[in-house]
Amino acid sequence: MRRRGFGTAAVTALGAVLVATGCGPQTVQMSPPETDGTTTEVCSDLVAELPDTLMEAERAEVQPESEAMAAWGDPPISLRCGVPRPNDLQPDSLLEEVNGVAWLPQPEDDPTMFTAVGHEAYVELQVPSGYGAPAEALTTVSDLISEHIPPLPDGSL
Repeated sequence: MRRRGFGTAAVTALGAVLVATGCGPQTVQMSPPETDGTTTEVCSDLVAELPDTLMEAERAEVQPESEAMAAWGDPPISLRCGVPRPNDLQPDSLLEEVNGVAWLPQPEDDPTMFTAVGHEAYVELQVPSGYGAPAEALTTVSDLISEHIPPLPDGSL
C-alpha cells in the first residue's frame, strides 16, 4: 500500500476555500448505504458529532433522513458512512493519510470523492471541486473517524 501524508500543517498551507452556501435551508437527496446493526451504531455516533459548518458551508437537510449521512452547502459536500468497500481498493492503491486515517481518492488524478478505509465502517466523503482543496474536510472527518469508528487490524483495508 502506498501512502502520502496530508498532515495538519499542510491543511493551513493549502489554497483558498470557496464559499458555496445557499440563501436558505437546503435539502439534499442522497442514497443511504445499507448498513448492519454495528455499522449503524458507529455511523450514527460519527454523524451526530459532525460540525454544523464544513469548509464554510452550512449543514443541509438530507432526504431520506438517515443517521448515516450528512451534507453541507450547495453544491453539496456529502458524507455517507457504512458504504461498501470500494471496488478500486487494491493492495497497491495510492492512499492519502490524514491524521492517521487512510483515504482512497477517486479518481486518482483529480479526486472529488474520498473513501476512508481501514476502519470497521467505510466512510465516503464527496467534495465538489468548486470548494478548492479538500484538506479541511478530510482533517475534520478523519479526527471524528479516529474517535468513533474502530480501526481494522493492522494491514487490513
